[in-house]
Amino acid sequence: MKHLATLTILAMLTQLIMAQNNDPYLWLEGVDDDKALEWVEEWNKKSLATLTSQPGYENTYGKNLEILNSDDRIADPTIRGSYIYNFWQDKTYQRGIWRRATTKSYLDGNPDWEILLNIDELSEKDGEKWVFKGATGLYPDYNKFLVNLSKGGGDAVLIKEFDARTKSFEENGFTLPEAKGGASWIDENTLMVSTDFGDGVTTSGYPKQVRIWKRGTNLNDAKEIFNGNENDMGIWGYTQHTRDRVYQVIMRRTSFYEGEYYFLENGELLKPELPEDIELNTFFNGQVIFQLKSDWKVNSQTFPQGAVISIEYDDLLAEKKNFELVVEPGERISITGISDTKDCLLVNMLNNVKSELFAFRYNGKWIKEKIDAPDFGNISLGSSDQFSNHYFFYFQNFLEPSTLYFGDAETGKFSKVKSLSSWFPTEKYQVKQFEAVSKDGTPIPYFVVHAKSIRFDGTNPTLLYAYGGFEIPQLPRYSALTGTAWLEKGGVYVLANLRGGGEFGPQWHQAGLKENRQRVFDDFHAIAENLISKKITSPKKLGIYGGSNGGLLVGVAFTQRPDLYGAVVCAVPLLDMKRYNKLLAGASWMAEYGNPDVPEEWEYIRKYSPYHNLKEGMNYPEVFFTTSTRDDRVHPGHARKMVAKMHDMGYKIYYFENTEGGHAGASTNEQRAKMYALLYSYLQMKLMDN
Repeated sequence: MKHLATLTILAMLTQLIMAQNNDPYLWLEGVDDDKALEWVEEWNKKSLATLTSQPGYENTYGKNLEILNSDDRIADPTIRGSYIYNFWQDKTYQRGIWRRATTKSYLDGNPDWEILLNIDELSEKDGEKWVFKGATGLYPDYNKFLVNLSKGGGDAVLIKEFDARTKSFEENGFTLPEAKGGASWIDENTLMVSTDFGDGVTTSGYPKQVRIWKRGTNLNDAKEIFNGNENDMGIWGYTQHTRDRVYQVIMRRTSFYEGEYYFLENGELLKPELPEDIELNTFFNGQVIFQLKSDWKVNSQTFPQGAVISIEYDDLLAEKKNFELVVEPGERISITGISDTKDCLLVNMLNNVKSELFAFRYNGKWIKEKIDAPDFGNISLGSSDQFSNHYFFYFQNFLEPSTLYFGDAETGKFSKVKSLSSWFPTEKYQVKQFEAVSKDGTPIPYFVVHAKSIRFDGTNPTLLYAYGGFEIPQLPRYSALTGTAWLEKGGVYVLANLRGGGEFGPQWHQAGLKENRQRVFDDFHAIAENLISKKITSPKKLGIYGGSNGGLLVGVAFTQRPDLYGAVVCAVPLLDMKRYNKLLAGASWMAEYGNPDVPEEWEYIRKYSPYHNLKEGMNYPEVFFTTSTRDDRVHPGHARKMVAKMHDMGYKIYYFENTEGGHAGASTNEQRAKMYALLYSYLQMKLMDN
């Protein structure tokens, strides 16, 4: 038996090596290689010629741009001190402006905006396509910020110190070179920094060191606090300022879902005993708030998977383990967001994919109070203020545009700040929630948005969107672009809630990991079959769309079940699952998919890897692949190689690669308008008769 096992492993290793060495399209992984970029330019030219000449393209593009640049949009608020900060893009400021207004003027509906940083002007001055990636302010005055800037929209950022009073970058201020790292304030003259300090990063491309950097000193001379391993996912340090102390945390991620927390106190690193998969949410009035991803027995009490628990910070460091339960989710209930104000923890919960908002106060024990927020939709927590009881939240659903609310946790009251008008006649449409039964018998919910006048006769052009990974829930939301470019044209929109996502807590996510990944794909196929059996649509009228992990999903879908789908939009996808862990941030996702370099794990990965399961002579739909040259998270080589391979097999496909935009695919509203106009023009071309 041992001999047989050895032969089996050797055979698998041989197969693994051959799979890697026999790839004639490897040259397309050269992101900026001249030959590869010529190939991209040719494909862009060819695909754009077809898609931009579709009858509805110009109108769709124009409407998209009008929507995206509308002055009627909500200026998303971030509370910092006495100001509301906002980043804004429109037809005048295509790359955007970072601005602020007094809180009173913002809430009165007439914000006195003060422009702090004009990204268009900065880009022109520097000769660089800068993308604003946020700013970290120094408590309590918020006069100084660490501004994050990305070249073309990638995850790697340049960090520069900015003075809000002078509206300029500090001469000789803190500056960190481009890296997938970060920095946070300890005090005005001290930063906690995670970056590439010159001696390398992890195999995932993230920092493996944390240092304390003093103003006026060289970054290379900063004091090392923690040094991880090359095979860690990454090491990050951050601070959280409260009224009475500055918490300094180092997070060592050994994988995407596991790691260790260290706390820096008086120059000493302290590591309390905690589950590897626990998540630290926030510090609240001297307590640390955690969320569990698996059951945890502490002393004589077992806290269930998904529960939120608390402990006094000093007790945590003293290993007292007197944790208390804040809230635990029930069946078909999950926790999707936690934030805090001065006196309250705000917890956003999903009950069968419908949002509910709660406030928790601590008075020797946790007291729960439901906030009377709108029902039957998606609540998302916005900015909150730890130094007052003010917070923002949003409400929307498929047919109700986003409304921003301003709340006071002390009184429990909230008021409407702004509601968006609809760009299409929502009264003509309705939403239904159905369930499909997956291959193993698990019920999988999904939403359908359609015209009230629809006839279920199998002829309806239908777009099925899904993600199914990384514990990210897919929730009802209003989309003006989908409404005007798809629903108003006679289309049906479907949102799937697959395993792998976060709709029903950690267990729902974990059910689709690694060797169980096929369950996610089975869930997707089951919904497609359910739509067809209900005669909502038919295979030739069913289009599917997914991005990133969702791009992998739809790539698997059309290679496994080409009989079910008439059109496929595969955006910024993972497709070559043999090499994904060697490309950019791919190694960080092995906790989700498995390690293809381990023969036993490659054995189950190869069964669904779209790149390796392409076959000649199949009736594949004409797929539309999109990606970005500047995506430094999911390598554009995935989409490039898939297109080249399918083309050489004789399949007709479409391909568009934006030259900037990062993993989001676009950096400006003009680019976003174009991307979605191409997407919907393709879907209309493939699924709509007229």
